[in-house]
Amino acid sequence: MLAFRKKSWIRKQKTADTEVGSQTRGGKIPVRWTAPEAIAFRKFTSASDVWSMGIVCWEVMSYGERPYWNWSNQDVIKSIEKGYRLPAPMDCPEAIYQLMLDCWQKERTHRPSFSNLAQTLDKLIRNPDSLRKIAQNRTVNPLSTDAVDLTQMQSVSEWLESLKMTRYADSFEQAGIMSLESVARISVQELTALGITLVGHQKKIMNSITALRTQFAANTQGFLV
Repeated sequence: MLAFRKKSWIRKQKTADTEVGSQTRGGKIPVRWTAPEAIAFRKFTSASDVWSMGIVCWEVMSYGERPYWNWSNQDVIKSIEKGYRLPAPMDCPEAIYQLMLDCWQKERTHRPSFSNLAQTLDKLIRNPDSLRKIAQNRTVNPLSTDAVDLTQMQSVSEWLESLKMTRYADSFEQAGIMSLESVARISVQELTALGITLVGHQKKIMNSITALRTQFAANTQGFLV
């Protein structure tokens, strides 16, 4: 599986690792596979191709499941803009899912190049043990009735307690982050400024923040089922 994907990426990167983009007018765009900036401006670059490759990788690892399920295209666009990303497919190695998340960085300059992807895949192939750890779902499907509604929590302290991260309660309070709306606007850089430097803690908190953003979007704008 990995070798097959790696060959595809390597072929693509021979001509794709440039910032020269193509612009289209009219016509339909495959929204579920397209980077947000390409949808907005109809300009396609190697960075937007990397986003699409991440979606294709998700399809492969989920055995052909439809990206974003039965959501409308408008719901897909809204949720991505609010920070939602597809969850890890069942039994997907964490390293592969992290690669997908890297491809789906909102800022296109933060995405890996095809050369980077090829190098990463090569390392994974040479070290099979790195694929043993299975990814946990890091994002919440806002259309799922089983998802915990984080927006109903009464305070930042309650939210931190649900994550078993109350050790950072004073840091949030001292920074003036007193509402869940403020929490939803936090970036990784701001977590570091709050003194949250452990990568595992950053990931756990940012995953919850991503879910919180998505649920706020669902509550205020609605999703079509």
